[in-house]
Amino acid sequence: MSPVKIGVIGGTGLYQIEGLKKTESVNIKTPFGDPSDSYLVGELNGISVAFLPRHGIGHRILPHELNFRANMFGFKQLGVEWIISVSAVGSMREEIEPLHMVLPDQFVDRTRKRIDTFFGGGIAAHVGFSHPICPHLRDTLHEKITALSFPVHNGGTYVCIDGPQFSTRAESHLYRDWNVDVIGMTNLQEAKLAREAEICYATIALVTDYDCWREEEDTLRIEMIIENLNKNTQHVKQVIGETLPHIVTIARDCPCSRALHNAIITREDLIPERVKQDLRIIIGKYLKD
Repeated sequence: MSPVKIGVIGGTGLYQIEGLKKTESVNIKTPFGDPSDSYLVGELNGISVAFLPRHGIGHRILPHELNFRANMFGFKQLGVEWIISVSAVGSMREEIEPLHMVLPDQFVDRTRKRIDTFFGGGIAAHVGFSHPICPHLRDTLHEKITALSFPVHNGGTYVCIDGPQFSTRAESHLYRDWNVDVIGMTNLQEAKLAREAEICYATIALVTDYDCWREEEDTLRIEMIIENLNKNTQHVKQVIGETLPHIVTIARDCPCSRALHNAIITREDLIPERVKQDLRIIIGKYLKD
């Protein structure tokens, strides 16, 4: 199979992409276990793309159960250099309304004990993560969303919680005091692992509701989330279709593409051979042997 440069991670409500042609279901085994599902590889608007439903077909995997390492490693094995991650979120700001899209540029981590690195087991690496989203990819998405006249916020902070429960009201107000903009359960670990794999990554956060800080939201919250989720999903499919042809023209001169340069601290001759083999697709260009 020829390399596929663009990957799409479908979040809640986005389990397939209509119009994907010449499709092939690809099962991938990784050193970290199995990804959420098979990767659906095909062409959309003439561009090769690999699609993965984050929670599996039928939505059977909770956020804290996701094998983030396997999901991202599978994309790397396919040759993916760009990932658009679609995610349902709650709004923490009055001006960020349901059915709006947000393109976050920062994260706050409120998860516990999630594995979010490929390294360890005899190899240490520390990548820069001050700017966790690829600026080129985010700006391209913003341009296309704006052209389609969907309401969008370019930039913002995504607070990532474990779930599967939503926040308490006290937590929700605390996050607002921290000046976060949206709340979700999945994207931080993806962004960290994408950076270690030197893949450009950006999130399209689809706002389904106001979080529980807005007291009047509680009564019809689940019904509202489902209704808005369906509407948002149709919009984001248009965005993806419009954006793909432009992504392949972007020069990968961003820091994402060289994130591991000088980041691996362990002396090469001390890295266990099995670790070298397991991670060769990620670290190979930095090894001498």
